[in-house]
Amino acid sequence: MSTDVKVVGPEETVQQAARLMTAEDAGVLPVREGDRLVGMLTDRDLAVRLAAEGKDPTRTRVREMMSPEVRYVYEDEPLDHVADNMAEQRLRRLPVMNRQKRLVGIVSLGDIAGGEHGPEHAGRAVAGVSQPGGQHSQRQPAPANG
Repeated sequence: MSTDVKVVGPEETVQQAARLMTAEDAGVLPVREGDRLVGMLTDRDLAVRLAAEGKDPTRTRVREMMSPEVRYVYEDEPLDHVADNMAEQRLRRLPVMNRQKRLVGIVSLGDIAGGEHGPEHAGRAVAGVSQPGGQHSQRQPAPANG
């Protein structure tokens, strides 16, 4: 897990967030308001959603582009559970929280692959993550007939 995690505020511009991602070589930024984690902003949010919607990165706020549903794991969870969680949620990276729900790190597929049983756990996670859809999918659900 990476423990030196940079965060961004929801009222910062996506340009500021993109610059931080570039400086840190990060594909995701947790969005924190006060001491609460309120969302996640991914490079995909910026590259696909921002451009597709024709938004101005100097005026668009992180709050408008972030995914507000934060999925996370606890720092004391077993690695196999973390890998299964990533597969189920179809997420390549997850915030890691302590039991007081404070951000302590980010775990990625690469982090899992480097562990003692990494190939086994990472393989399960990758199989799930590779399925279409998931929380950060850019596909919009079809409208309900009604």
